[in-house]
Amino acid sequence: MNNSPDNRELLWGDLHNHCGISYGYGSLENALERAAAHLDFCAVTGHAMWPDMYERNNETAFTVDFHIRGFEKLKQNWEEVRNTVAKANGTSLVTFQSYEMHSRRYGDHHVISPDDRLPLIYRDSPGELVKDLGCEAMAVPHHIGYTPGYRGINWDAYDPALTPLIEVCSKHGCAMRETAPYPYYHDMGPRDSRNTVFEGLAKGFRFGFLGSTDHHAGYPGSYGDGKTAVWADGKSRHAVWQALKARRCYAVTGDRIQCLFSVNGNPMGSFVPQNGNRKIYFKVKGAYFLDKIIVYKNLFPLSILNGETLPNRGGKGCYKLRIEMGWGNNDDYYRWEGSLKVDNGRLRDLEPCFRGRSILAPTSSTTVDEATINGMDNRILRAEEDGAEWQCFTVRNVSTLYPQTCALIAEIEGDEKTTVTLTINGITATHTLGELLLRGYSRHLKPWTSQAFKVHTAVFETAYTVETEINDPEGDNGDFYHLEVSQQNGSWAFVSPVYFVRD
Repeated sequence: MNNSPDNRELLWGDLHNHCGISYGYGSLENALERAAAHLDFCAVTGHAMWPDMYERNNETAFTVDFHIRGFEKLKQNWEEVRNTVAKANGTSLVTFQSYEMHSRRYGDHHVISPDDRLPLIYRDSPGELVKDLGCEAMAVPHHIGYTPGYRGINWDAYDPALTPLIEVCSKHGCAMRETAPYPYYHDMGPRDSRNTVFEGLAKGFRFGFLGSTDHHAGYPGSYGDGKTAVWADGKSRHAVWQALKARRCYAVTGDRIQCLFSVNGNPMGSFVPQNGNRKIYFKVKGAYFLDKIIVYKNLFPLSILNGETLPNRGGKGCYKLRIEMGWGNNDDYYRWEGSLKVDNGRLRDLEPCFRGRSILAPTSSTTVDEATINGMDNRILRAEEDGAEWQCFTVRNVSTLYPQTCALIAEIEGDEKTTVTLTINGITATHTLGELLLRGYSRHLKPWTSQAFKVHTAVFETAYTVETEINDPEGDNGDFYHLEVSQQNGSWAFVSPVYFVRD
């Protein structure tokens, strides 16, 4: 599913991440280089202002001081930052200008603009900021789920004309609803059910969904922290921007779950003045065993498909094979070199799941080497029908619940007799897809606390691809429909709604 029925391209990016241009770590040049290795578009965001920041005292001194230093650093270098982002924009990577406003009253927002003349100006609210920029831009609320008045979103001040998109997931967690996966566990506090996406939609607001990393160490798109997918008319700044403005976008937490979603032929993000029968179409192509696909109408499940009903019996067709590398106890970068060879079949796609070192924001105890924090040159070196080669770098897992592994997901066309030969750091193994359909395997590189790689059980296309249409004869203006998809490895997709608006 590389193209939608109207020949739009599915592109992947991160529109909210940080590096050392303000407070954060790593150079802007390295951040853009990392983005170009595995993303289609990105915005590297500078921290710019906090109009209602706390007063400085003994308790707040560290927080206030590092913010002020970061804001001043961006101000002093804004022209250079803006020029570097502009020069990086091209056919390999689409870039946008961006900076961020903190606010206790309104919640945090980041500005995104396709205009390389974006001025760095200071205002007391995101609404005033966007109105006074003098160029095309939008403000995006992020980590909206924090407590009202504690940098969570303020629905009473929300204006969808200025902020038509909301970041629904990032490293902070997922704010879709009270029972959403990925609760908030940052030191900024817990997820508040009053500040979820479902609450905003229930209040009558209409917006699209984005996912971003909010990564603070110069690694846009770091796997597992959130990404945005857009259905665009091409890989250009104009085409991506038009897709964002039309809300033809959705959020994923990890794997690049491909989603088509429309109602009566109107794609995700559409505003439609229409009553009567609704034909709801979706096509989902995951990267692992599907767990659940839910179509919501007005925030209530209209249709639920359970992944347990999808067979994984194999045959002639396509298979997904995940190759994951990491583990060990190393704090320094561990280098992986891998290759994959396919016989009696062909490699159709290779999805990178590359991570940067996990840092969310500075703390008084943070000690990192800023020059090398994002120095991991993760990239696919070759990907052709007969196989692929790659390199990546990993460090030890932060905890048993937060991995630092890297992975690739190969889509292989063949049958149970197709053979896959993997060579990873000098260890070679050959298996048929039929064997891998029954079970995967892991290998260690040394006797104790060892780095290791894991070849996951192969998934046949019947277990990761679904295409269907359902009817809703009870349609009325004011209805809205959205799609949520989960996989059995914990990856989710949250697809922007189709809205039936009142005249």
